[in-house]
Amino acid sequence: MNIKRVWSVYWSATGNTKTVVTAAAEGLAKKLDCPLSAIDFTLPAAREKGMEFGPQDLVVIGTPTYAGKLPNKILPYVQEQIKGNGALAAAIVTFGNRNFDNSLAELCAVLEQNGFHTVSAGAFACRHAFTDRLAFGRPNGEDLKQAEKLAEETAEKLLSAKEIPAPVSVPGDAAAPYYVPKGTDGQPAKFLKAKSKVDPEKCTGCKTCANVCPMGSINPQDVSDVPGICIKCQACIRSCPDHARYFDDPAFLSHVAMLEENFTEPKEDQLFW
Repeated sequence: MNIKRVWSVYWSATGNTKTVVTAAAEGLAKKLDCPLSAIDFTLPAAREKGMEFGPQDLVVIGTPTYAGKLPNKILPYVQEQIKGNGALAAAIVTFGNRNFDNSLAELCAVLEQNGFHTVSAGAFACRHAFTDRLAFGRPNGEDLKQAEKLAEETAEKLLSAKEIPAPVSVPGDAAAPYYVPKGTDGQPAKFLKAKSKVDPEKCTGCKTCANVCPMGSINPQDVSDVPGICIKCQACIRSCPDHARYFDDPAFLSHVAMLEENFTEPKEDQLFW
């Protein structure tokens, strides 16, 4: 395969997906002796224009798993604005130690529809955005070794291939509905309209939260005001240097408690090529 450039492309609200995708892309660039470029489309400004690749590109692309699929507010951009034009792709999803469900199948399906040839894929357990009690400290060294293994196996597959490989096979159903979050009572937890709040005694008005919000939903002139949609990505909470942001929605907190009760057993990464 005549690969001229490896690309690291990711949407990563809290940084975990960026870490995994970057590790895999760096490994591939080294193995294939190609230059490496990166595109971070997390923030709104980065999604104002699309991306175009070509037959001599290998794109390592990743997003986190939200409710068992790709983040629904980011999916349209991935579907409509990222074009392969015959490029090869390694698809990566991260998940917060519950399950990646159908997110990897959905990402692979979208990439194939957009003119990519998916040659490998991986699902990586990472610290859950909602709580440190699920996969705290991940991706860790072992996870990054798995990302490097994915890179090594992908490179060997491509170096030995005489023609474009068949699409990689991954578990899941790309057309399946989103996972329905549940509370500690086992019933659906409805927190779609919940938004993070600010403790005025802790907030220093540094505007970090507004600057890192992937939806551009926090008013930088008054960070207690969230006029836009909140996707519960936790970027604002994880990035706040003063620990001033929080959620107090009862349904959201009940869902977090349910996760902490049932999904603390470490999950393994899964690789496909």
